[in-house]
Amino acid sequence: MKNISYLVLFIVIFLACEKDKNTEPIIIEKDETPYTFSYQTLPEPNLPLDNPLTVQGVELGRMLFYDPILSKDARQSCASCHIQNKGFSDPSRFSIGVNEIRGNRQAMPVFNLAWHSNDFFWDGRASTLREQSLEPIQDPLEMNETLENVISKLNGIEAYTNQFSLAFGTPDITAQRMGLAMEQFMLSIVSSDSKYDRYLAGEVELTESEERGKQLFETEYNPFFPQFSGADCAHCHGGSNFENDQYMNNGLDTDDMMTDIGREAVTQNPMDKGKFKVPSLRNIELTAPYMHDGRFQTLEEVIDHYNEGIKMSSTADPTVINTMESGLFLTDQDKVDLINFLKTLTDESLATHPAYQSPF
Repeated sequence: MKNISYLVLFIVIFLACEKDKNTEPIIIEKDETPYTFSYQTLPEPNLPLDNPLTVQGVELGRMLFYDPILSKDARQSCASCHIQNKGFSDPSRFSIGVNEIRGNRQAMPVFNLAWHSNDFFWDGRASTLREQSLEPIQDPLEMNETLENVISKLNGIEAYTNQFSLAFGTPDITAQRMGLAMEQFMLSIVSSDSKYDRYLAGEVELTESEERGKQLFETEYNPFFPQFSGADCAHCHGGSNFENDQYMNNGLDTDDMMTDIGREAVTQNPMDKGKFKVPSLRNIELTAPYMHDGRFQTLEEVIDHYNEGIKMSSTADPTVINTMESGLFLTDQDKVDLINFLKTLTDESLATHPAYQSPF
């Protein structure tokens, strides 16, 4: 009986080995299923033709966006400074990188980027999102890692080689593919379901205060007839995405006070000194603090700046300089109404949408 048992065991092992020898390697084929999303009241986005959004490409980008393995100490991800329930911005005035090193600017929100056409970062130094997504990885003030090390780490994780195969057709992990995937994910983050959007769709009405704030927002500054003067916000924050795809100096500092030259560092043009990318006002309630350096903690402070705090400099925009002498004539009630309107731009679904949450 003992010999028979050994014989049976030998046969089982032999057959198992033969089965393993004949097993074909699993081939994961590219999945080109298009990624579709709703943008409601927004116009059709101008998506990159050389990087069409696919379900698997967006998923790979989401994995990379939330994975701290991209940083030197494996503790910081893109999502560390672009927090979903903060409008994909950072509640800290200056974002903190690895080794607790403080950055130089407040993190910009990363939603509705498909509707931005004037480059990325506050100073516009990245012309595409795929470029923008790789810079923080290599920045000593942020994730402080090399792309070579990141690729090496990702190559050791089967879930990533499989996902790169699904997104691109082969398991090869490259910096270019990483950038393309993160570009896809960030382009997929859409905010278009605020109270204001539902108002435009005829589904809800604005309160009296919100409606009055809307009128102030849209009405131009009028120094000759103060009773008809508005907050003049739409010049810079117009259109469906509440921004104008420009770089502007909004009178934060005089030339002598200016410590961050902004766009000038990229273009080397002195006329760009102190100019920064005009951000969207969508979800402004969620994205405090405000300005490129996070100097204002509240919307009240922001409005006070435009109402009575503009400073003259050589490149300050005429739109704001023209208001310096008299201010915007905003009363306390005007400020309340204006803020109430700005809060109608908050998209609560963005803060909790499962498609934008961590996949881990």
